[in-house]
Amino acid sequence: MFLRQIFYLMWWFLKAKFLNRKTPLQSVIFISDKCNLECRHCSVYNTENPHVKTFEQVREELQYCYDLGSRFVDFEGGEPFIWEDNGRTINDLITLAKDEIGFFSCTVTTNAQLPFQTNADSVWVSLDGIGDYHQQIRGNGTFAKLEQNIALTNHKALSANMVINTLNHEAVGQTIEYVKSNLYFKSISLNFHTPFKSTEYLALDMQKRSQIIDLIIAYKRKGYPIMNSFSGLKKMKHLNFTKHCWVTNFIMSDGTKLSQCQGREQGVCDQCGFCMAAEMNSVFNFCPDTIFAGLRLRL
Repeated sequence: MFLRQIFYLMWWFLKAKFLNRKTPLQSVIFISDKCNLECRHCSVYNTENPHVKTFEQVREELQYCYDLGSRFVDFEGGEPFIWEDNGRTINDLITLAKDEIGFFSCTVTTNAQLPFQTNADSVWVSLDGIGDYHQQIRGNGTFAKLEQNIALTNHKALSANMVINTLNHEAVGQTIEYVKSNLYFKSISLNFHTPFKSTEYLALDMQKRSQIIDLIIAYKRKGYPIMNSFSGLKKMKHLNFTKHCWVTNFIMSDGTKLSQCQGREQGVCDQCGFCMAAEMNSVFNFCPDTIFAGLRLRL
């Protein structure tokens, strides 16, 4: 299995790099926009009339992504762990994706406000800082619930994902240190807020972003478990690089299919905060640290 995955990745990369075959390698499927929180930075959740996909809808979307060439899938929401369809849960979707359709791995992103046990290969827990920094974005009591639920899950590949913005940027160092000392987190991924419509006030200016990236790099050099590569972090300081956002395709909660991030449609690519954009550029430029970081993450 491992060798088959390696050969597929090599073949995909050769086609993309030298034959200009722009087929996705990763898919993000929003299975619902129903959520149990109303976070200040979120532009996805829907409280009035949320979309909730059926099991068969997700099956069709998974097969569509697989047929395009994608081999890694991330399930997102809303909150994925509240999704259900006639007794089926997110774990049934993961089994479907891997065992029936053939995806190499599955990831779930959660706010960790509910107890969860999952067969996902990795779980991203949205962590916006420690204590009040997290709660001013996600609501009172959310940090305590997060700590309680990650302590109960016993998942082998639990990582934190922090989106840095104007409300929590002072807590970056503290959050990195917290993840290292925490018994349950394996690592932390750091991104910056992308100013989607109605959330523009949360985006940092490029000078402040550059200062924070220097701080993150300093922590990484000290051995803190930061998933971002050195090469990718440095590129995020200026965003002056070719973006290969077609590497990931998206299917939104209403079924809309996007060949790349919705930031392009909203015209905010010049303020992109998704560090994966820089990571993929680094891969296509043969940066060894980024390539090895990607392999560790996915395989």
